[in-house]
Amino acid sequence: MNILKTKEKEQIEKLMEGKNLPDFKAGDTLKVHTKVKEGDRERIQIYEGVCIARKNDGINSSFTVRKISFGEGVERVFPLYSPNVAKIEVARIGRVRRAKLYFLRALRGKSARIADDLTATSKAAAEKAKEN
Repeated sequence: MNILKTKEKEQIEKLMEGKNLPDFKAGDTLKVHTKVKEGDRERIQIYEGVCIARKNDGINSSFTVRKISFGEGVERVFPLYSPNVAKIEVARIGRVRRAKLYFLRALRGKSARIADDLTATSKAAAEKAKEN
């Protein structure tokens, strides 16, 4: 491993200290808890939507979340290792056949739905029960 990769790995470990990053992919419904600064106060805001893309590029990794807000599609790109991302929760695990779901931008209503991945959901529930 070269020097740049080792430094990048150290930075990622430093940023992920005390955080638990779940395993998610495109098609999953996520709840992203972000820190929002308003004046001198700081609060946590939850952004819930479907992950339509994920870019794995070391410290520059990011993911795109799309939601429909008041009938209008809204997309937001989050850096994976940002200190402003407090927590990521996987609400639903979707079953898709693409890595990038940009085709959802053109779809509305029932055609834009993503099927649940029941096998992955049952595995996650079994692992959670095993932990408790």
